[in-house]
Amino acid sequence: MTTDPAAALAALDRRRRAAAHLFTLAALAAWALFAATQPAYVMPGPLDVAASLAAFLANPHMLRHMAQSLFHVGAAIVLSFLLGAALALLAHYAPLFRLMVHGRITPFLNSFSGIGWTLLAVLWFGLNPATVIFAISMVLTPFAIINLRAGLDALDPELIEMARSFGRRRGRGFRLIVLPALQPFIFATLRISFGVSWKVALTAELFGGNAGFGYLFNLARQDYDTPLVFVVIVLIVGFVYAVDRFVFAAVQTRLTRHYGTP
Repeated sequence: MTTDPAAALAALDRRRRAAAHLFTLAALAAWALFAATQPAYVMPGPLDVAASLAAFLANPHMLRHMAQSLFHVGAAIVLSFLLGAALALLAHYAPLFRLMVHGRITPFLNSFSGIGWTLLAVLWFGLNPATVIFAISMVLTPFAIINLRAGLDALDPELIEMARSFGRRRGRGFRLIVLPALQPFIFATLRISFGVSWKVALTAELFGGNAGFGYLFNLARQDYDTPLVFVVIVLIVGFVYAVDRFVFAAVQTRLTRHYGTP
């Protein structure tokens, strides 16, 4: 008796999805049972959080805080990528600065904590969006430097030499050869930065911001509004999952088909 490979794979995929959904339902049930034994300010139940989430989404003031967090994350990702790309390109094309970038700047940025950058930014800029964007950017910059350095080191030197032999303009060769070769590394940088940025943003907004999810966290802590804390967590997890699942995964599939690498 022969088995259709496609049917077998489809059946395996259905079983995996069923197991994942059952785990989600079991986690919700365990959450509800535990919440039933605790005061609402300690552990609100799923229904309480769902009601608070609906109220949050219907409140324009709360939506402005969500938009502010999105702005902080987006601006920090752009700023850190540009700064990291500039440093990685400087070290690659100007060997004199290679030790400075990879031996001094990158280890320092990679080891300094996000809370440290936030506290310094509060002293320098005060409680405003600049503090949050600065703190997130400093944490994300080494990811850009390291990933783009790996991409630049992986460039085919013979291909670069051929481009120099057949063309006099280096900018055109960079645009047509180097940038396309760096696309997988650029994508990896943005994908990693997007996930990490939300972890840093919450802390930066909590200590150094005057708006955003972290600011709401601080208000919820003062008012013992635990459902609001859970609403912020649900929104961040849902947003990060949706973007990674429906945006980054789709781009990853296209890059895999084009470059033939996982």
